[in-house]
Amino acid sequence: MERRDEISSNSAPVAPRYFAHAVFRTPNYQAMIDWYGKVLNAHIVAGGPMLTFMSFDDEHHRLAFINQPGLKPADGSQAGVEHLAYGLADLGELLNTYARLKSCDIAPVWCVNHGLTISMYFQDPDGNRVELQVDNFDTVEELQGWFKGPEFAQNPIGKSYDPEELLRLYAAGTPRAELIRIGFDA
Repeated sequence: MERRDEISSNSAPVAPRYFAHAVFRTPNYQAMIDWYGKVLNAHIVAGGPMLTFMSFDDEHHRLAFINQPGLKPADGSQAGVEHLAYGLADLGELLNTYARLKSCDIAPVWCVNHGLTISMYFQDPDGNRVELQVDNFDTVEELQGWFKGPEFAQNPIGKSYDPEELLRLYAAGTPRAELIRIGFDA
């Protein structure tokens, strides 16, 4: 007989293993599918005229889109999710993604060095924001030290930067230690 844990209202809280997926109701069904395919390199797992599932890794789906043509676009006055963020492996991946998307006429709406990450924010056809980011710290200890330091206390948002300047510096071989300071040392 299969062993099962005892179910109790007094059990310890459990953190999720991972964030599974996001689902969008959209009046821009095909445009959203195309945009997320380009931006996140997502592919269609299953889909039809009413519902499409997409993934960019081995998960069965990371995104789903529900076709609802009559919806009004968000105007920024509604409560809701501010943005979804996706981490990339390194600055080279972020800058290659920037260059690839730029060639598809998809430009970031905000580039910011948050201190803890270098980030580019993009806006999908429905007006939702997607952050592509690269961590600036190699260890949790370094990150925690930065959170407790004066730079974060003085500016918890970060500093905007020009992605073309970051691309130029990266291509010129500027050391990572200098690149992750973009915007702060200006």
